[in-house]
Amino acid sequence: MNPDAPPLLSYHQRTKHTLQRYAKGPETIDWEDQPDPFRRFSGCAVLSLPKPGRDLPVRFTGLDQPQAIAPQPLDSANIGLLLELAFGLSAWKQFGPSRWALRCNPSSGNLHPTEAYLISTGQDFIPSGVHHYISHDHSLEQRCQFTETAVESGLFVGLSSVHWREAWKYGERAYRYCQHDIGHALGALRYAAATLGWSVDILTELADVEIAALLGVERHDDFKKHEHEAPDVLCRIRTADPAPASYQTLLALLPSAIWSGKADSLRAYHLYHWPVIDEVADAAHKPHTQPAPWQTAPQLPLPSACQRGAAQIIRQRRSAQQFDGKMPSLPSADFYRMLSAVLPSTAAFEFWQSAPKVHLFIFVHRVEGLASGLYALLRDGVALKPLQAATSPLFGWQQRHESLPFYHLYDGDLRTIAKTLSCHQPIASDSAFSLAMVAEFGAVIKAEPWQYRRLFWECGLIGQVLYLEAEAAGVRGTGIGCYFDDSVHEILGIKDDAFQSLYHFTIGKPLEDSRLQTFPAYGHLQGQQQ
Repeated sequence: MNPDAPPLLSYHQRTKHTLQRYAKGPETIDWEDQPDPFRRFSGCAVLSLPKPGRDLPVRFTGLDQPQAIAPQPLDSANIGLLLELAFGLSAWKQFGPSRWALRCNPSSGNLHPTEAYLISTGQDFIPSGVHHYISHDHSLEQRCQFTETAVESGLFVGLSSVHWREAWKYGERAYRYCQHDIGHALGALRYAAATLGWSVDILTELADVEIAALLGVERHDDFKKHEHEAPDVLCRIRTADPAPASYQTLLALLPSAIWSGKADSLRAYHLYHWPVIDEVADAAHKPHTQPAPWQTAPQLPLPSACQRGAAQIIRQRRSAQQFDGKMPSLPSADFYRMLSAVLPSTAAFEFWQSAPKVHLFIFVHRVEGLASGLYALLRDGVALKPLQAATSPLFGWQQRHESLPFYHLYDGDLRTIAKTLSCHQPIASDSAFSLAMVAEFGAVIKAEPWQYRRLFWECGLIGQVLYLEAEAAGVRGTGIGCYFDDSVHEILGIKDDAFQSLYHFTIGKPLEDSRLQTFPAYGHLQGQQQ
């Protein structure tokens, strides 16, 4: 590791897994000591949301054209549905005496470092102020009351991360996974809003200190030592209101805010400490910036045969634990639909507003009409020449689809290589295909260090699209955060930090574990909500 490298590049190098060693993590894990996945604040007023589980008539394929979906009214029932489909529970699983919840927003290791906050102004059904969403109870805790009246009516969702929740299991590499989870959560929020005919603006200009003040996470005395939250992002929810409130409205209300509540302990021992996570969080701190929106011509993804409802697909999303290594080939129509859905011109990315910097290198194992081998999907055409120059001269770069920037690079059975690269995990080889998300890296980070987080968010957002598209195709996906970074680069021919692999993903036919019992997401609330 180069001691003279910028802090973020040093951290990234330091937390790479290699074939010889894994990144620094805990030597032992006591599963009885796992941090509480549900944060609660004592001393807050609690607002129970209407009963979860409501369905909508919108089909999953209808989300390809969200502008055609009639906006639902802005009321407590629909705000509850927004939060449920974005961050709520999707099921409970049980194996023997162990019982755990699954959620609509994925999380590495199901640890859920991401916390969600709703900020409301000018609504008569939700008090004006900042509210913390508890997915377990499907309720809101009012952390802050705005005592001044807002001129504009608005609805915002803020996200933060409890880095320690992830570091408890994954050690120093956990910061990366927290950023993946933010990307997944942003995608989950976008899909949830679209089912209601609403849309999302990511307020990219805000500084971390502004987000921290709005969410109350800078109030360190309200949190236990080592259990603080790091501010990540603030989003504005656009409903049928043609003139929603701006973030300046929120900042103007802050001086009138009355805060209440303190975070309960997450009830676990802090046996290991990872100072480098706080160091990299400081190095990736975002200042206030001017918005620089990037736009491309909207384009529909390729057709899907899925006839199921959007809410059904969202609630059934799971991470596959193992795949059928003898599965029949994935239909080519499903494969190309998935690839088309992650292009930045589709509705799933209309709120991203940044030039795409992440591209896919795909290990095809079992796809109808495609020879096994290595392929690439370029999410921005201007990356073609830089990637050709940065990767192996053995790659052919022959375009293999008339309407997609999809290229054939190399023929061969790469199942063993894919498995080895993904920390020897069979899910990367027993699938229909697996992939590495390769980002434009070194120059981006050196110019704007805070973009380090955004690159992982972009990967997580791509992963969220793939998760739901896999469900729609009748198969299943899973994100892979454990891979041997520089071994991936070696296989691709990448020799420097101009490009780096930041996330892996795989899709195939899942094998279900019959030993696991499944229970309804909110069965524990029966009789408590009206």
